[in-house]
Amino acid sequence: MKKYGIIGYPLAHSFSVGYFTDKFKKESLSDHEYVAFPIESISDFPEIIKSNPDLCGLNVTHPHKIGIIYYMDSLDEAAKEIDAVNCIKIANSHPVEDFFSGELSSTQIRLIGYNTDAYGFEHSLKPMLHKRHQKALILGSGGASRAVAYVLKKLHIEYQIVCRRARSKQLGYADVTADLLKEHLLIINTTPLGTSPNINECPDIPYEHLTDKHLVYDLVYNPAETEFLKRAKQKGAAIKNGLEMLHIQAEKAWQIWNS
Repeated sequence: MKKYGIIGYPLAHSFSVGYFTDKFKKESLSDHEYVAFPIESISDFPEIIKSNPDLCGLNVTHPHKIGIIYYMDSLDEAAKEIDAVNCIKIANSHPVEDFFSGELSSTQIRLIGYNTDAYGFEHSLKPMLHKRHQKALILGSGGASRAVAYVLKKLHIEYQIVCRRARSKQLGYADVTADLLKEHLLIINTTPLGTSPNINECPDIPYEHLTDKHLVYDLVYNPAETEFLKRAKQKGAAIKNGLEMLHIQAEKAWQIWNS
């Protein structure tokens, strides 16, 4: 049996569990299974690895995308630059090869961290971009925010981060004014605000200043149209949720696990 899974907390409404379970059924992969590992503390991660020797790969979600890095043997370039991991490849180590490469380890596996959030976000965002989308606001400053910032930098889109507590080089929500929104025509929510069952919540920005020139993207996908997106849509803005991003990043993870 080849086992895959996801770590995070909570995981009651995990996209990945349903997605990969359906995928295995559709592709007649009867010797594959996908399991949720809800862990509140990242310190419980080593026990998951120890207790599941048939694990081949893991997804990582909130709140462990940053903390999980401590346990990685190596990181791919995107994960290293973003400083957040949402996909882990569990590879068998080869002691003789490790000896000659200078990478000695007492374990028989290697944990390699990747960031497929960036890949998924980039490929779902690009078809919606226009020349006017030269500046963006990123709402939130967690692991997902880092992946979004990485992509915007790659696409040469200037951005500013907005969070609850303004810090150096970051704005607070009170700083989001009509003038700021007029200048920043791409707005991305990377916070969990509005996720079911808290569907009436949304980032505290002045929605009345949004226009049909804005592109508003919400990484939240449940519900399909969050309060954030509803308010933007009412002002004529183009909107998109994070479901396609999740599909793309999931298939990228599958590719990584099987490469």
